Amino acid sequence: MISRRLFLINSTLAAAGVLAMPSLAFSSDKKAIGLQLYTLHKELSKDVKSTLEKVAAAGYTTVETYGFSIKEKFWGLSPIELKSILDENGLKAISGHYNSGSFLEDENTDELIAAIEAAKILKQEYFTIPWIEESLRKNVEDYKKNAARLNKAGEMCKKAGLKLAYHNHDFEFQKHNGLTGYEILLRETDKNLVDFELDLYWVVRSGNDPLRLFKENPGRFKMWHVKDMDNINRTLNTEVGSGTIDFKAIFKEAKLSGMKHFFVEQENNYTGNTFDSIKTSLDYILKRLI
Repeated sequence: MISRRLFLINSTLAAAGVLAMPSLAFSSDKKAIGLQLYTLHKELSKDVKSTLEKVAAAGYTTVETYGFSIKEKFWGLSPIELKSILDENGLKAISGHYNSGSFLEDENTDELIAAIEAAKILKQEYFTIPWIEESLRKNVEDYKKNAARLNKAGEMCKKAGLKLAYHNHDFEFQKHNGLTGYEILLRETDKNLVDFELDLYWVVRSGNDPLRLFKENPGRFKMWHVKDMDNINRTLNTEVGSGTIDFKAIFKEAKLSGMKHFFVEQENNYTGNTFDSIKTSLDYILKRLI
């Protein structure tokens, strides 16, 4: 039997350990680590079931989908079929990257409505728009128009029980009459309708500082893409913790950011195979960041 003295010592040590851990506001389960499934796009195109089994085996509990279309669904699977495979592996699809069709160009809602329905079937929290076509982002007025349409899409998502988010690359940080496209999107979108998924790699690659964005726009960045930058070639990714991005400093400001969920992503430059890479990233996050 454990003595009262030993119990108190162990309890004190445990409490000290908790106090020493970084304080994160994004989740009650600090080990909920997500994966943007595009990381495994080659594998998913061949075998969705075994790929998702390996994602779960690596230790991930949440994922972010991509690539839905009315014609192809999810890699040939209906949303119901994909949901079944996710459930079998204890994976929750928190968010999805969805092509809005021509909605940002002409407000045609056909693809948008179908994608919202797919997100509902997957019981996703976020409907994320990942891209603006180059022809639609030439100047300030273009970005204001995009912001207005993001607000409309946000209203549609809200009615469906979803939240809309916008995911950045680096082009949003180009300046137009002294303002970046990203500044315009942040200013012109309704905080109650549009959140932002901050891709940390693209922010750093564009020459900007995520911490400055947090301070200037507290609470707007509900999701992150945790993607590291290669030490030699900035155009390449690498496993989280192996590159040049200071994730420790960034994770310390999770509360200021508003971050609730994050997703590891690696698009290229894998060490070993892709499954080795996602395990390396997850292990680093567990040991060093959360």
